[in-house]
Amino acid sequence: MIEYLTQETFKTKVFNFEQNTEWKFEGEIPCIIDFYADWCGPCKMVAPILEELATEYDGKLNIYKVDTEDQRELSAMFGIQSIPSLLFVPKEGQPQMAQGALPKDSFRKAFKEVFNVE
Repeated sequence: MIEYLTQETFKTKVFNFEQNTEWKFEGEIPCIIDFYADWCGPCKMVAPILEELATEYDGKLNIYKVDTEDQRELSAMFGIQSIPSLLFVPKEGQPQMAQGALPKDSFRKAFKEVFNVE
C-alpha cells in the first residue's frame, strides 16, 4: 500500500533531519519516495505502476509519495526541481535519486540492484 508522507511522518519513517546531520534511515525495510504533483502528466503515468509494485513487493519495500505542492519544505530539502523525482532509500547506505517517469522494468531492476529485493 502506498502511503503519503508529510514532513512529520517523513521524520519517523525515513529520516529525522531534526535530530541527525548524517543520513540515518529510520525504516525497517527499504523504500522509494515519489516526489510528485497532481498536475504533473508524467507523475500520473508513474502512479499506477507504483500501485502495482506496492502490491507486488508488499512486505519487501515501502512506497511513499510526497506531494511537492503540499510539502514544499520537504521537497526543497532534497532539491526537487523536476518531477517526478524518485528517491531510492536502501536499508544501509546512501539514498539515490532518479528523475523522470520510469517504466515498470526499470523499477524492478533498481529494486534488485539498489535494494537486493526481487
